[in-house]
Amino acid sequence: MKFQSTRDQSATKFSAAQVIKQGLASDGGLFVPESIPTLTVAEIEALRNADYPTRAAKILGKFLTDYTEEELLADCRAAYAESSFVGGAAPLVALKNNVFSMELWHGPTAAFKDMALQIMPRLLSRALVKTGEERTALILVATSGDTGKAALEGYKDIDRIKMVVFYPVDGVSRVQKLQMQTQTGNNVYVCAINGNFDDAQTGVKKIFSSDEDVKYLNEKGFFFSSANSINWGRLAPQIVYYVSAYCDLLNNGTLQMGEKMNVTVPTGNFGNILAAYIAKLMGLPIDRLVCASNKNNILTDFFRTGTYDRNRAFHLTMSPSMDILISSNLERLLYFMAGAEHTAAYMESLNKTGAYTIEPEIKKAIDASFSGFCANEEETAQTIRDTMKESGYLADTHTAVALSAARQYMKVSGDTKPMVVASTASPYKFANDVYRSLYGTNPTDPLAALDELSAKTGTEIPYPLRGIGQRKIRFTDVVPAADMWKAVQKYLG
Repeated sequence: MKFQSTRDQSATKFSAAQVIKQGLASDGGLFVPESIPTLTVAEIEALRNADYPTRAAKILGKFLTDYTEEELLADCRAAYAESSFVGGAAPLVALKNNVFSMELWHGPTAAFKDMALQIMPRLLSRALVKTGEERTALILVATSGDTGKAALEGYKDIDRIKMVVFYPVDGVSRVQKLQMQTQTGNNVYVCAINGNFDDAQTGVKKIFSSDEDVKYLNEKGFFFSSANSINWGRLAPQIVYYVSAYCDLLNNGTLQMGEKMNVTVPTGNFGNILAAYIAKLMGLPIDRLVCASNKNNILTDFFRTGTYDRNRAFHLTMSPSMDILISSNLERLLYFMAGAEHTAAYMESLNKTGAYTIEPEIKKAIDASFSGFCANEEETAQTIRDTMKESGYLADTHTAVALSAARQYMKVSGDTKPMVVASTASPYKFANDVYRSLYGTNPTDPLAALDELSAKTGTEIPYPLRGIGQRKIRFTDVVPAADMWKAVQKYLG
């Protein structure tokens, strides 16, 4: 399997190891597979009886063909070990009305990013060997909260890799900030910026595309790589858990082979829902993909109108990982639907004017699979209350946005197919907002909220978050967004 850039009309080919090592294409585009491999009924049937690491190795093997089956299985068994994913890698929990919460947050940072960022460092380490790379990888990450911590945890103390994480100083929860500020590891650095996530993401992309910065790094024995979902090595592992969910629905009798499920995903950068779409393209029986947005509903507007316009107010919400106006992975969907020439033109328009409009026939193709719904702050809080009352289920703020969108879709469409909702974070990562949503008052303070929420709901605080307030803070730097490269240079010395 070879890969190419979403903007390269000549379709220059790259190996899987090369695209995992490089992260972003040199023309600013994102890497995509030259074709989508198939997933047959017989293969799904075989995966029904397999554990999660085996399922993951089989699906990844369809894309990462320059990795051996033995390498992938060994890496998946190490990444998804029960000691790291307490309670399972992606368990399904049945709620009311044929809705299932797919809990992706049982890993070492209590967020869905662990599902990819526990395996990705292993893939990158092998990629350095496979490509004959002698330099050290410098991974730059822009995070709206969860990616940063998951990447830091996955890559800490890995040989020949250094990592710098940037986050918006006022755009993450108290728990998320503490998780990053207290990160251990001798090869990591964390820095806040005065700005929002889009500023951080734009800054990282600017550094990546600067010939001068690339030359500076090369002279110091480094090269750039990424851990965001712009990297195919981050996106590919996310395909796995949709396949796994379908297998689990078969095994519990909810579905018969060939019957379709629907999927709802709380969406910011569009990578998680794109992974579900790729699973559908492979042949997994998925019907409708519901893209759930918070008050920053740029994607909802895009699906309804065909115009993507980031020239709008930016809102800080209780679901901060979705506070995004530049959904980078949407570029890959545009490529699949419209090809490289159209995609390059859309991205040029986005860079110059902040907006683009897709053609009617392309919108029609997207409409065949996708619907967009959003939930404001009160609707999100109400969904947290309703879900607890109706199902005894404690949902975090992002999962609540998705549950709200799923219910809106089901009400409007009358569609009763099983709905798998991606639950992307533990409610304890956002305990303060979850507590306030449930009880209408603030806890004693944002950290006390964890213990108080646990006491009131009778649920357990996940192991990665216990005692977080007592950990040593290591990283306190805050810089203007324009000075991100200076912060990198300072870290490298």
